Amino acid sequence: MSSFAGLAERVTVPEWKTVPQAEASGEPKAASVFRMIENGLAVAPTVSVVVPAKNEARNLAHVFASIPAWVDEVLLVDGHSVDDTVAEAQRLLPDVRIVSQQGHGKGDALREGFSACKGDIIVMLDADGSTDGGELPRFVSALMAGADFVKGSRFASGGGSDDITGTRRLGNWVLSTLVNLLFGTKYTDLCYGYNAFWAHHLPALDLNCDGFEIETVMNIRAAKVGLRVHEVPSHEHSRVHGQSNLHVARDGWRIAKFIVREWLAARGLKRRVVDSPVREAQVPTAGTPIAELPADNA
Repeated sequence: MSSFAGLAERVTVPEWKTVPQAEASGEPKAASVFRMIENGLAVAPTVSVVVPAKNEARNLAHVFASIPAWVDEVLLVDGHSVDDTVAEAQRLLPDVRIVSQQGHGKGDALREGFSACKGDIIVMLDADGSTDGGELPRFVSALMAGADFVKGSRFASGGGSDDITGTRRLGNWVLSTLVNLLFGTKYTDLCYGYNAFWAHHLPALDLNCDGFEIETVMNIRAAKVGLRVHEVPSHEHSRVHGQSNLHVARDGWRIAKFIVREWLAARGLKRRVVDSPVREAQVPTAGTPIAELPADNA
């Protein structure tokens, strides 16, 4: 990681431009202009934050307030909300970019948001207030230090959760253990949606799923293609308002089936997942779509 300790004392950090400002002035989006993101750390790469949302109008004030001012662009992916999610987002953050989701499900929303990003670094942030935008510096710092993909962990030293239940904790441990055994990883938290990565690695992740399994898909694909994955501690807060769209048993089963399919694909085997209640397909490559499964609404 580039260290800039004492930078503020030695030089005057020039004014930096956001992605829209740079484009309007005809400058490259990633101009070599450093700006402070925390004491002792300055960065030049541009940062995009993607927030998938469905009927989260009451939570957006809390979420947007946590996003640091040095973030270049915030994209809110609206998943067919019937409340004032879009209007509230525009009121709170006039520069927010609204992406109207065409499909359904959290995975689909994130894929649409990722494809619309213009920044060098992409960060995922939940719209329910459970993920803290104030932790962004530790994710960006890890990327600047050499990581390709940074995943938050509630179970790493310094992490925690105000929201996870005993059932979800057990399920996460089982699935994390399974992935670590099958893919040789050392993940402490598999099913957590606070991740950041360099945008140029997006094609390598080959994301092709629509539901909540998107976090697991990203973690496994990042390891399979050899990206340098780094975990950072993260604290999950309770949802501010409303109810979660997550269904523990259903979504846990979807994730387990994906893990098995991806492992079979990695071994070059063309097999079908046993007892699948949906139309199945052979798995010849790591990029076999799992979007055939019923999508969950984000």
